[in-house]
Amino acid sequence: MEGMDMDVEESEPSFNSKHLKRFGLKNTIQTNFGEDYVFQIVPKDDLTSMAVSLSTNAVKLYSPETGQYFGELKGHSSTINEISFSGSTTPNVLHSCSSDGTIRAWDTRSFHQVSSVSAGPSQEIFSFSVGGSGDNLLAAGSKSQIFFWDWRTKKQIACLEESHMDDVTQVQFVPDHQNKLLSASVDGLMCIFDTRGSINDDDHLESVINVGTSIGKVGFFGGASQKLWCLTHIETLSVWDWKDARIEVNFEDARTLASDSWALDHVDYFVDCHYSGQDDRLWVIGGTSAGTLGYFPVDYKGKGSIGSPEAVLHGGHTGIVRSVLPLSGMRGGPTRTLGGVFGWTGGEDGRLCCWMPDESSDANRSWISSKLVMKSPKTRRKSRHHPY
Repeated sequence: MEGMDMDVEESEPSFNSKHLKRFGLKNTIQTNFGEDYVFQIVPKDDLTSMAVSLSTNAVKLYSPETGQYFGELKGHSSTINEISFSGSTTPNVLHSCSSDGTIRAWDTRSFHQVSSVSAGPSQEIFSFSVGGSGDNLLAAGSKSQIFFWDWRTKKQIACLEESHMDDVTQVQFVPDHQNKLLSASVDGLMCIFDTRGSINDDDHLESVINVGTSIGKVGFFGGASQKLWCLTHIETLSVWDWKDARIEVNFEDARTLASDSWALDHVDYFVDCHYSGQDDRLWVIGGTSAGTLGYFPVDYKGKGSIGSPEAVLHGGHTGIVRSVLPLSGMRGGPTRTLGGVFGWTGGEDGRLCCWMPDESSDANRSWISSKLVMKSPKTRRKSRHHPY
């Protein structure tokens, strides 16, 4: 772990973002000594550990509270595309899927692999999800196919080959509807399946939603998880009611709307969305190629709008940010706190950055003022950067 020294800049009152939350950089961790990327950061349920996938085809484990390094999980022979901790029944198990065609389970106490399944020698697995009755069904998205295994026996029980025409980038069992699976693909389609019984394309495909362009990331939110946000590879954002297959709002110019609401450089890409069930609020997290992030509130009702950022994370990264792990601190954010830490970010500079509310004595207050969200009279550079 190494600190980062920065010049101190006094904060000024912000007049155009009444909810602006100021955060400071507590510390940074350099995860490697080369030019490797941080792909994804995920937390263990009890927040005693976080897993970080890297472009070295390995996963490293750290303490979210202190940044202490615990150990490394090594075994994949190609890019790790998704990682996720298991639920409360097996809290020390982490799953990972890779372009090497495997999904592996790891014991995060011993750092050893405990089981795996394979989709075949020429397959790549881009996403996975565990659900179904008793959480025993493992689904995975591959090259235009969706595989299913019984996680108890590791036996493949189905393969859907007709629903998508291109890489399946996302599969997710729907929260509160564990027999419903959503898949999303580069072909621009999202499909909803009922996974009960003997799974096949003809009888189990319930609905198809045409987004119209390659889909990068999706997430469920709202009461009974009925809403669905969708980020595409051309940086558009849309919100859907998946039960009715109905679009609620489509932000084709999402980057421009976000860019116009702060005084920093153009928003080049979106990293993720964050939802607070407590206040029923949705944010889209946008970033610049220089590594600054903004939490932009999304009004998805009526005509829809993207507002001024309510948090800005600036000064920690020097490149594109790939993953954000919020832990606490923002209005309407997660209710559990962890040593006052707001969250962690990781990116293409190989850094993990820890952020704290800047009223904390441990935070470096160097990086944020109202200048970050005030409108600037200068013309903003309208660059178009595609990080993926």
